[in-house]
Amino acid sequence: METSTTSARWRRAFRAAFPATIPVMTGFLCLGLAYGVLMQTKGYGPLWSTLMSAIAFGGSMQYVAITLLTTAFDPLQAFLLSVMVNARHIFYGLALLDKYKGLGKLRAFLIYVLCDETFSLVSTVEPRSGVERRDFYFCISLLDYGYWVLSTALGGLLGNFIAFDTTGLDFALTALFVVLFLEQWKKRANRPAGIIGILCAAAGLAVFGADNMVIPAMVLILAALLGGRRQLDRGEKEEGRI
Repeated sequence: METSTTSARWRRAFRAAFPATIPVMTGFLCLGLAYGVLMQTKGYGPLWSTLMSAIAFGGSMQYVAITLLTTAFDPLQAFLLSVMVNARHIFYGLALLDKYKGLGKLRAFLIYVLCDETFSLVSTVEPRSGVERRDFYFCISLLDYGYWVLSTALGGLLGNFIAFDTTGLDFALTALFVVLFLEQWKKRANRPAGIIGILCAAAGLAVFGADNMVIPAMVLILAALLGGRRQLDRGEKEEGRI
């Protein structure tokens, strides 16, 4: 009886979570296929792309890693680049402290598979009546994680049959971020953050050049966001005193 009840509970959670993840599935299918194909063209077969997605689960960093795998390896640069590219997860984690509180053993998995798209869904979509919050968040996270791993595996397999020139295929992720930026730019409240990103990237390009701009630009962006957050917190405290 208890097993039947548990199974029904998870089915309800899955049915509630799946429709919300359909846009993520379509996006991951395109990006994951492109990543798997690129890995295959660089000499890394489906097993490598699948393991990279399952273990690293880095999205944008996985695209960057293709270059790191095919050039002279610099451990320090790779480490700093990984930290800077994924530094946004610091803010994701802080924002989800309350939502992920009290989720028991599932909390570790939810933290491990957190990505941009999962953060967006978990932050905005609430479970419907009769669905436990823990189960709902777990199903969203598991589905998004599964979409990425399976799509990269499929891309790696299809890469064996790709005969056309794949030059420019790695621009797929850049194109996605351009679209996301334009969508965010439509909201006036988001424009200051966008301007900060543009200015930091321009400064990194001007000072360090195109080949070495990423890490300095990311450091500047992170410093600017942390500084802005500190000023905001200070202002809120001052208002509270008044």
